[in-house]
Amino acid sequence: MQYIQEFIRWLKFEKRYSVHTQKAYEADLVQYKDYLELQYESSLDKATDVMIRSWMMFLIGDSCTRRSLNRKLSSLRQFYKYAVRNNLLENNPMLRVVSMKTDKKIPSFLSESEMTFLLEAVEYPDDYEGRRDQAILHMFYNTGMRLSELIALKVDDIDFSQKHIKVFGKRSKERIIPLLDSHLADLQSYIKFKERFIENSGPHLFLTASGDILYPKLVYRIVNSYLSRVTSVRQKSPHVLRHAFATHMLNDGADLNAVKEILGHASLTSTQIYTHSSAEQLKKVYKQAHPRGDK
Repeated sequence: MQYIQEFIRWLKFEKRYSVHTQKAYEADLVQYKDYLELQYESSLDKATDVMIRSWMMFLIGDSCTRRSLNRKLSSLRQFYKYAVRNNLLENNPMLRVVSMKTDKKIPSFLSESEMTFLLEAVEYPDDYEGRRDQAILHMFYNTGMRLSELIALKVDDIDFSQKHIKVFGKRSKERIIPLLDSHLADLQSYIKFKERFIENSGPHLFLTASGDILYPKLVYRIVNSYLSRVTSVRQKSPHVLRHAFATHMLNDGADLNAVKEILGHASLTSTQIYTHSSAEQLKKVYKQAHPRGDK
């Protein structure tokens, strides 16, 4: 357990991973450690690739999906790299373990017409919460930012003269996202309304009606409530708006590298999933429009 705690501290202070990610890594490693002790009376420092593959088979038999399994293997891979590099362990058994192949999951997203209806036709209450909810939806779709990034936004992060917003993404990596003139005007109007409604509103851009910082479940409920009015897609989370932003940008000819930078992806691989979304949409349109599409 000592090795795991040292690794988690490294994730927190050196890699600056989010609390959510730290907990996920820790849960995976504790589950793996418990399996080694129960099945082999062994430990992390004595594990072999055979033991790891046995654990993989156990997880699959316990209805673990390949995607979840690969995430757990990623946790082990990171842990053993860290342990060997820092001379905590001598051998890395993950060098002989290969992740399982998975089908690429095409993300859910709203159509452009659904987004237009959401932003322009849906009626929002004419009070602080209504104005805030509308501003939140606009921010997600106009920037493609993540839920945690939106919650952390401060008024000073918006540069109205340079027409951009500063965002702190994963591992506190800073990026700049351009803002449309219409969006900037809406933000100015929202900020003035917020300052009249909430005394001493503080630095954060989005707050609860009582003046507190937003929390993830509240933002999820807000987005889910409004998306339910305009779309039948199964997933109705803030991330769907991020998917919509990226997909619509690429559909309208945006450069893949530019979209990658705006989204804050570390590599093009993550961004390319949205080109698959576009390709699937093209196939659907082709089949519907071609005279022999029903053949």
